[in-house]
Amino acid sequence: MTSVVPIRNEPEFASAASPPRVLIIEAPAGAARRRWMEQRLAERAQSGARTWIACCDFDSGGPWAGANTFFWSIFEEIQAQKPDLTERHAAELVQVLPQLKSLLEVGARNLTDTAQGQERVRNYAADRAFRFVHGLIDLLDSWKSAMCPDIPWAIACDDFDKAGRIGGYFFRELLRRRGERLRLSLLAGVGPGEAEGVRASFHAAVGTRTAKPNLPGEAPRAIDREAAAREATEIEEKIGDDFLKKQVQVSDLIRLWRCANRPDKLFRWKGFAMTLYLHQGLYQDALRVGEGLLDLLPDQGRNDPKLRLWTIMKFLNGYMGMQDAPAGIRFAESVALKELEDGQATQEHIQLCFLIAMLYARYQKPRDYGKGEGYLDRGIALIKQSDLPEEDRHFEYVFNRNGVAMIRNFQGSFQAAIDLCRAGIERLNMHLGSDKHRLHRSVLVYNIAQVYFVTGAYAEAIENFTAVMAMDPNYSEYYNERGNIFLRVGRLEEARADYLRAIELSAPYYEVFTNLGQCYRRMGAMPEAIEAYSRALDLEPNQALALAGRAKAHEELGDREAAIADYSAALARDPKQWEAFASRGVLRYEAGDLDAALRDFDRAAELAPDQAGLYQNRSIVLQDLGRPKEAVRDLETALRLSASEEQRQTVQERLETALSAAY
Repeated sequence: MTSVVPIRNEPEFASAASPPRVLIIEAPAGAARRRWMEQRLAERAQSGARTWIACCDFDSGGPWAGANTFFWSIFEEIQAQKPDLTERHAAELVQVLPQLKSLLEVGARNLTDTAQGQERVRNYAADRAFRFVHGLIDLLDSWKSAMCPDIPWAIACDDFDKAGRIGGYFFRELLRRRGERLRLSLLAGVGPGEAEGVRASFHAAVGTRTAKPNLPGEAPRAIDREAAAREATEIEEKIGDDFLKKQVQVSDLIRLWRCANRPDKLFRWKGFAMTLYLHQGLYQDALRVGEGLLDLLPDQGRNDPKLRLWTIMKFLNGYMGMQDAPAGIRFAESVALKELEDGQATQEHIQLCFLIAMLYARYQKPRDYGKGEGYLDRGIALIKQSDLPEEDRHFEYVFNRNGVAMIRNFQGSFQAAIDLCRAGIERLNMHLGSDKHRLHRSVLVYNIAQVYFVTGAYAEAIENFTAVMAMDPNYSEYYNERGNIFLRVGRLEEARADYLRAIELSAPYYEVFTNLGQCYRRMGAMPEAIEAYSRALDLEPNQALALAGRAKAHEELGDREAAIADYSAALARDPKQWEAFASRGVLRYEAGDLDAALRDFDRAAELAPDQAGLYQNRSIVLQDLGRPKEAVRDLETALRLSASEEQRQTVQERLETALSAAY
């Protein structure tokens, strides 16, 4: 429950004995609010807590603002005390602290990680960045549990309302997943009117309170443009052309050049940041840093039309990464389509046609295949008109036709989709060296595998998944998806091996743990299944499939109470699972709660009226409730629906017994 309290009555914001919670301090930003937060931390420190304060303002620290300050302050300790953890979580650590790339070795990189320039043809799914958050939380959990489990932690996050998407998500998920175990409290400083929105962003299980102390605001500081320009220039000279140093300093450079009122420099560094964040899968943060970029463009792009097209395509990639088709289409129709009016046929124009096609044919709901294919055909016409080098012409042609293959797959023309992908592979093999566009070659094989899976041609799907994994052996999702096919066809040991390899190759994601739970349950390994499902639910608690699967595993182990609890949680999230109602009905019957069991069977029969077994089970409940005529009607229905002769004979015998009791 959330409450608003006057500051004069505000107790210590989380004592060592109290449950973990968030105290949101709503007051004007500035020194007074920060001092107030520091005082609350000092109170916690006096009671034995370890404390930190960090600024979460995106404009000051980038997407990971706040989280990066926190991890920088503890990294050396973790490295000294538990170097195995920094090695295991290197991929996550270099996301939040890119300066560690020179110190930590990130293993198992895939083709999407390593592709450069024009060969970087695949964007990560948006959830990939969120996996890193969960890996970082696992790191903290392992370290604190091993080194200082009994010491409370308190973190003050100033400017929490200004946090980036990924930075804010880190702190919210840290509180949800491990707030209690880490004995963690969070103090979030927000501006006037922002507390309620921030409060609502935390999981319901995380206790929150709001304080509104009467603190003075801070007058805007005078901007010294010359000093800002000097500092920015010094940073640029220091970092030179070092990509890693650019990545570390980009937020400072954007802030300083904005203060210096240098639109040319601001365009350069905002563009660099937008490109960087897009490649990292931070799409919402990329669009945020890109705000105003097009307004800076006229002077910059006057003599460089490619620069304008490059900028426009970055925005389209951002909208598609967020799967925000309405916003992407509005942007395309108001801005991007104008770039195709002059009839130019550069590589950028060709790629622009492809991106617009994807908005209509892939991301829009309902999809508009006709409009999407129209833009793809327009791209082919531009390829023919272009003066691109021969290798680039062949690649752009293949890339374009892969878009058509996607449409054919969506339309159910599966063989046509496969043929287009195979023709693309042959064309690349014929006209490009084997070292060129390795990523896109692998994507074409992957697409073929997906089509075979959709059509139920499992042997061919496995063959093509195996082929693409040979081309790109460190891509976690391939193992997860091939594991799903092995699970479908009952090759359980192979499915388990693939799921475990998928887990090894990636920061944690809930889907693979849910799948592993399904596999273990089919193998009869119920404790292992429960462990896998629980891991999945820790990562994403709103999963009806994992809850129902864990319920079945509990049921198999005879833990009726746990099974009923999980079935109930699954049904709260997805009330259309007739099997969950039926299973819970059986358990409630066994527990002697006949009325509740009947309600479950009634609902199951409403959802699945053609399932004979439901009527048989409900007839038993009805008989025990002293309603024999209704039991007879259910058995008559079950007899009519029974498929096998053996089942019909069993129902007939029970019906005869019920009839003699009813009349």
